[in-house]
Amino acid sequence: MGPVIVKQIVFLKNLSFRAQRGICCLLTAVVLLCGLIAFAQEGPEKGGHEIQVWAGGGHSVAGGTRNTGVFNGGLRYGWVLTGPHGPGFLKGRFEYAVDAVPVFMVFQPANTAYGFGVNPLGLKWNFVSRGRIAPYFELGGGTLFTTHNVPTGTGSVNFTPQAAFGFHHLGDKMSWSLDLRYVHISNAGLSSFNPGLNTVQVRLGVGVFRK
Repeated sequence: MGPVIVKQIVFLKNLSFRAQRGICCLLTAVVLLCGLIAFAQEGPEKGGHEIQVWAGGGHSVAGGTRNTGVFNGGLRYGWVLTGPHGPGFLKGRFEYAVDAVPVFMVFQPANTAYGFGVNPLGLKWNFVSRGRIAPYFELGGGTLFTTHNVPTGTGSVNFTPQAAFGFHHLGDKMSWSLDLRYVHISNAGLSSFNPGLNTVQVRLGVGVFRK
């Protein structure tokens, strides 16, 4: 058996032990979401709620630790708090959202770190839709806990400030979202060594807006 195949088998074994709970959470959320899709959705409206399952991934960029990839998946619940506000093309609705992130993987040269996180701060501006397309801009942040130090030689507890720009495609019964996201991962000085990890990620989500 070749060394590449052996590495793949070891990776799958580690994944089954360390990430199986997170994957089960995501699968359960998908099943529940399928039940909600049976009803027509409203789109982002004041007093409404966003329910979404998402997955994303990307790679490190300049300004911190290099040669590192990331993959994560999570569940979102959001509250659309306002009606349309703002001038011209900036007109939109404000949404507050939280994310549970049961699957977070960091592929480092030294190892693969498995973890989970929570993003309690999601400040999202849903621009007024143009037909079925509803662009949005988002600022957020949270905490990440991993099985190995991220980056290597630092610590296993990190913070994840982030910014994203993307859009929803509003269907009759569900919405798809796609965004480009900048995520900074660092321990904010919890350890003396803190090079940080800057990543650019693409995130794909499927969900519904409900009142």
